[in-house]
Amino acid sequence: MSECIGLKRRAKGEGAQRDGDGGYRKGGGDVRLFCVANQKGGVGKTTTAVNLAAALAQLEKRVLLVDLDPQGNATTASGFDKRGLYPTVYHMLLGGATLPEVRRPSRGGGYDLVGANRELAGAEVELVELPRREFRLADALAPWQREYDWVLVDCPPSLSLLTVNGLCAAQGVIVPMQCEYYALEGVSDLVTTIERIAAQLNPRLRLIGLLRVMFDPRVTLQQQVAEELARFFGERVFTTVIPRNVRLAEAPSHGLPGVRYDPRSRGAEAYMAFADELLRRLEGEARAEGCR
Repeated sequence: MSECIGLKRRAKGEGAQRDGDGGYRKGGGDVRLFCVANQKGGVGKTTTAVNLAAALAQLEKRVLLVDLDPQGNATTASGFDKRGLYPTVYHMLLGGATLPEVRRPSRGGGYDLVGANRELAGAEVELVELPRREFRLADALAPWQREYDWVLVDCPPSLSLLTVNGLCAAQGVIVPMQCEYYALEGVSDLVTTIERIAAQLNPRLRLIGLLRVMFDPRVTLQQQVAEELARFFGERVFTTVIPRNVRLAEAPSHGLPGVRYDPRSRGAEAYMAFADELLRRLEGEARAEGCR
């Protein structure tokens, strides 16, 4: 029984502490390192990454968000002007800067950010010639990642070398998706990629779950696709559904996550519910694994 309690505490990330300067000390908690990925653009991927980071921070978790998308939308949504940002995740991947040199406290989100901008697009070519090109992100995070309870990686909307870096660094993948016909094909391709990465490069990688976003229950097709997803993926489809919400769309222009911009909006409340469901799911898995 005591072992089960210990596993539960570690799943909650207990043990990490702030130091006197407001930074993070290495603690005894196990870090959760997840990618938020979908190779299809415009499906709420960045919105999910930013709002999940902020929601976990509100639940008193120490969170690092890594923007691995050259579009830099997670950087903008965290309150930064990506155009003049330096150094960025680009410099970290190429070995020109360390995590402590590139991370910044988000402006109002409650989490730390490793930002990105268009400069990151050049990394696709430059990484090809580097040793351990698939593991540049994993190697850069490794010395410091245990300073956090959660590390979230916002991957680009493609199955590129940058995405492969995210998948090789992660323990699991959260897939936000719209309930539309073409999205089903995209998810199938992504699941195949996750399985290949797990088989060849990162055996700890697994699909954590699918999150239905931008959902409008009035649209019959979305209801049908949602049912199809639940039938095919079963428990890997999260119960929480993120509704289409204007306040979530407005929030990035103010440099804030939706859960901080308007906490009472339907979208913000849905992301808080999702964070809670995710934590409960992982804690349940930890208890089951520890008590076998």
